[in-house]
Amino acid sequence: MHTRKLRLYQDEIRPEMLDYNGHVTEGWYVLLFGHASDALYEKLGMDARWRASNGRSLYTVESHVRYLRELALGDRIEIISRVIACDSKRLHFAHEMERDGELVATEELLALCVDTRLGRSVPFEAGLLAAFKAHCTPSPPSYSGRRIALS
Repeated sequence: MHTRKLRLYQDEIRPEMLDYNGHVTEGWYVLLFGHASDALYEKLGMDARWRASNGRSLYTVESHVRYLRELALGDRIEIISRVIACDSKRLHFAHEMERDGELVATEELLALCVDTRLGRSVPFEAGLLAAFKAHCTPSPPSYSGRRIALS
């Protein structure tokens, strides 16, 4: 049985990641999560060889970031990834950014399998769907499916 929480990406906060308040800027959170997405795709079999051999790729079609704690210079982060759900063309997953075991940010994403030559969505191969399901978490995280609203 595969682990359902995948620890695939780590980094350290550097000066160029900081904003005028001395904290990590929004864009860097998204970029760090993007690196974690790339690591997840590779783990699940959607690496450069897969993209080159069949002209397919994953396109993010929706994401939701929650900024829970500030990050500062020198903080070490680890991003834990989990597959939430999938269907024939879509992969729903989440990343949780931690600093010393404390949750500091989350990102929930929906990605679509696209044939880059045709410019349209196509189904995943059966082997990829099996890999997604093998790594799928038994229940989604509590923040999954939230929407932004004032009420």
